[in-house]
Amino acid sequence: MKISILDDYHDTLRTLDAFKKLAGHAVTVWNDHMQDTDALAQRLKDAEALVLIRERTKIRAPLLERLPKLRLISQRSIFPHIDVDACTRLGVILCSNQHFTMPSYATAELTWGLIIASLRDIPRQMDSLRAGKWQAGVGNTLRGKTLGILGYGKIGAVVAGYGKAFGMKVLVWAREASQTRARADGYAVAASREAFFEDCDVISLHLRLIDATRGIVTAADLARMKPTALIVNTSRAPLIEPGALVNALRAGRPGKAAVDVYEEEPLRDTRHPLLNIANAICTPHLGYVTREDHEIAFAEIFDQINAYVAGKPMNVVNPAALARGRT
Repeated sequence: MKISILDDYHDTLRTLDAFKKLAGHAVTVWNDHMQDTDALAQRLKDAEALVLIRERTKIRAPLLERLPKLRLISQRSIFPHIDVDACTRLGVILCSNQHFTMPSYATAELTWGLIIASLRDIPRQMDSLRAGKWQAGVGNTLRGKTLGILGYGKIGAVVAGYGKAFGMKVLVWAREASQTRARADGYAVAASREAFFEDCDVISLHLRLIDATRGIVTAADLARMKPTALIVNTSRAPLIEPGALVNALRAGRPGKAAVDVYEEEPLRDTRHPLLNIANAICTPHLGYVTREDHEIAFAEIFDQINAYVAGKPMNVVNPAALARGRT
């Protein structure tokens, strides 16, 4: 097949062992980010299969309708960036595995890195040293403090375990089934949503972004947090009510934030408020971006392409498209 891979910013995928799975296909790798429909339609006019890296590029009906040769989109995880109905109508099959056997340890590790970097003021301390100065203030320890896990799924459970290893009290707030799992794992569940935000010294978000979770963290929730507290978001930016985090940081509750995700990505606007607030640490959506995670994810993504070619498509999101498949 003629395959186009989008948004491989660092030209990493062709260096993976998993890339060998595409031997025999005609593969084009794009290293820049493009969202303009006209430019994408021209760029992808001969593509029979698209490989997407998470939600970096939106694939909507106006673009799909201008790609007559496209037969398959292969990716991993959720797909709010793809117009699935348009894919089905046009006979484009979407393959995306959403049932992982293991959590993203890379995301959990980055979450913990952000927690330590924030509470020990590591970026500010580095800037002080580079400026020819010495220590730039006093940080805080983790032991004995309360770590709040909002959403107790695979990644949330791993982060909770890290908190326990650091001597923190772990407090969970999640839907009922997840609360049951958290209790079974030996963690406490908050007495109420209000108590969760009031009592935690660190809160880390670990929810999938769906309609029910969009804006689930409100301005009122943030206002209940301690002025010494930290909120960490390595999941999705829209989990927090639009504008609420910046306003809360300016108001001093919570006192700090560490974020890896943004409403619009890639974020290149140096005027973005979060990049210009002293009590926020920001990273460019690095959670899943490790070589080890890429090997796992893209082995599956490339297997989906080969399964389609073999006439046995796997992880099909829109089976109705199979009957309308393009030839």
